[in-house]
Amino acid sequence: MSSTPSPTFARGPLNLVNVTLEYPDGDGTIKALDNVNLTVQAGQMISLVGPSGSGKSSLLAAAATLVRPTHGLVIIDGTDATGLSDKDLTALRREKIGIIFQQPNLLASLTAAEQLIIGDHLRGKSVRAARAKAAELLDVVGLSASADKRPHQLSGGERQRVNIARALMGDPKVLLVDEPTSALDHERSDSIVRLLRRVTDDFMVATVMVTHDTEFVPLTDLVATMRDGRLTAPVLTTV
Repeated sequence: MSSTPSPTFARGPLNLVNVTLEYPDGDGTIKALDNVNLTVQAGQMISLVGPSGSGKSSLLAAAATLVRPTHGLVIIDGTDATGLSDKDLTALRREKIGIIFQQPNLLASLTAAEQLIIGDHLRGKSVRAARAKAAELLDVVGLSASADKRPHQLSGGERQRVNIARALMGDPKVLLVDEPTSALDHERSDSIVRLLRRVTDDFMVATVMVTHDTEFVPLTDLVATMRDGRLTAPVLTTV
């Protein structure tokens, strides 16, 4: 008696396979994602563009395992997240995924270093190891001299750098970035996207960056466009 072979998919730290996401809307449904397929390799940075309401935020939420797709698979570093319990999903997110939100949402009472350390505390790491890791990452993002400053003492660009360092504390395989330059001027925006490019290369993470600013798309490897919940196949950018 022969068995049906399991399907095989392109391998990468991030794989979305035939992902559909529907929300109830009165008597019908809204299809936020429509059969989306995306693979992002280690050390690869993809920019995701498209009009407001096209599904970009829904794609990030599904990739971040913050919402479960109606159909399809979300595979993070070889693990099918769609079949995990809420507890296991939280653990997977904490250990494998770094999320950089549009607004840094730093805790007002904590220093830059403490913003990073608290995450490793939740991962069960020792305070000494967390402090060393935080110091290393603040140096990576150019904020060694600002480790003891609180959010109100930092510029918008510096707060976003803390946000990036915090996302890297768990040694993630996947980095998901939502409009990191929306509140920054051109010079700071350029430096932030270049920093994301550098950490993608140096830490070999699979990075997806949602952006409205197509000027910075050439700093990424590929660009994909969303419209009405559908994703075009990523195409090469030119640097």
